Amino acid sequence: MSIDEALPRGRMLVPGDEGFEQAARPWNLAVEQRVRAVVQAEDAEDVAAVVSHARRNGLRVAVQAGGHGAADGLDGEILLRTSRMRGVDVRPDTRVARVEAGASWGEVLAAAGKYGLTGLAGSSPVVSATGFTLGGGLSWFGRAYGPAGSAVRALEVVDAEGVRRRVTAESDPELFWALRGGGGDFAAVTAMEIDLFPAPSLYGGRMLWPIARAEEVMAAFRRITASAPEELTVWFALMQFPPFPQLPEPLRGLAAVAVDVTFLGQEGVARDLLAPLESLGGTVLDTRGPLPVAELGRVCAEPTEPGAGMLRAELLTDLDGDAARTLLDAAGRDAVAPLAMVQIRHLGGALAGRDGADTGAPAGDVTSGGGGGALLGAGGVVEEPYLVSMLAPLPAPELAPAIRERHARISGAMAPYVSGRKPFTYLGYGERAAAAFPGDVLERLREVKRRRDPHGVFRSNFPVLD
Repeated sequence: MSIDEALPRGRMLVPGDEGFEQAARPWNLAVEQRVRAVVQAEDAEDVAAVVSHARRNGLRVAVQAGGHGAADGLDGEILLRTSRMRGVDVRPDTRVARVEAGASWGEVLAAAGKYGLTGLAGSSPVVSATGFTLGGGLSWFGRAYGPAGSAVRALEVVDAEGVRRRVTAESDPELFWALRGGGGDFAAVTAMEIDLFPAPSLYGGRMLWPIARAEEVMAAFRRITASAPEELTVWFALMQFPPFPQLPEPLRGLAAVAVDVTFLGQEGVARDLLAPLESLGGTVLDTRGPLPVAELGRVCAEPTEPGAGMLRAELLTDLDGDAARTLLDAAGRDAVAPLAMVQIRHLGGALAGRDGADTGAPAGDVTSGGGGGALLGAGGVVEEPYLVSMLAPLPAPELAPAIRERHARISGAMAPYVSGRKPFTYLGYGERAAAAFPGDVLERLREVKRRRDPHGVFRSNFPVLD
């Protein structure tokens, strides 16, 4: 029986079919995915049919919704797209949502925001909530509530034998631990149940200055983040806007320094906390204000259509005065081109753990927070207080060497302040899952992979056995 015959509702495309090339593309168009077929699943039965077929025929399956986080390496797999599985069911009385694998964070927040609730979303509204969460997930609200993976109550999966299961801390603590922060290398997740959190008031937006103000904006950023409450999250960025006519005239081609912010609380309190920035004046743009949860993506206004690009990220152990000056010098005080952005995200708070949380905590250990999300997953805690990421568009392949050189220059300059570990969802081209985990956690994940998928049915973006 072929895959097509086995599918109850979904659609299969193979090379030569109309629409195959587009269906096989990841979000990052610089990444090539050489797959033997693309299956657009409509539901969990389709997923089970594909996995069962792959298991019987010695094939591998790569599961993606929109393809965010994809990396070179697919060659002959079946690409299983879950982007049509978009159901979101919010239960406001228990503050829980059931989210299907293809639903975006924008869709989840639109549903949760009606009840004054939020999930632990990131900066982009178009990223799959499930994919983000399986990678651990560094959310806007992680300082208050921890990594997105810790908010998972249950996972609906298809295992390597093609069997549909519901996985919880009680029913299967090993797999529950591995999936929350270890990526999608162990089972195909078709839906998840996650904790939602109160957000009756949300304040947020962006402040933007010419890049010549970078040093004083950095000083204010460091002063604020040194004592910020967990409800406040502040990100600093050096940016290069393209000269696109669709941009507002002041932004076209502008080299700028930006601060993006969210605060789970009232505007007046937020402005008091942001006083060092408020006093600078001279902004080119200031979009801050009360913000509906459903419009969280407006803060960073990231692209909502696929494009080619290159990313590198590092976790920083410190951002003292010397580190800040080093970063500004290496990134470019006048312009960050050929990069589009060098961003510093303030972490800490609940992301760094509560109640003695440990990156190697055994499955089932209660290590943080309350509710169903109190069990720490494979992503563990993030002890480093800052993350620096470097993003560049790649309009032509011949520009890649210059971008890699700039990435290497910045990372090399910051070497005294770099921990060496990387968040799973920030792994980039040429990097491996091993970079995201301490040695003991990585070996534990590899053992889970060997036991749960001995025939290698699943092939994630960053396999733990590579």
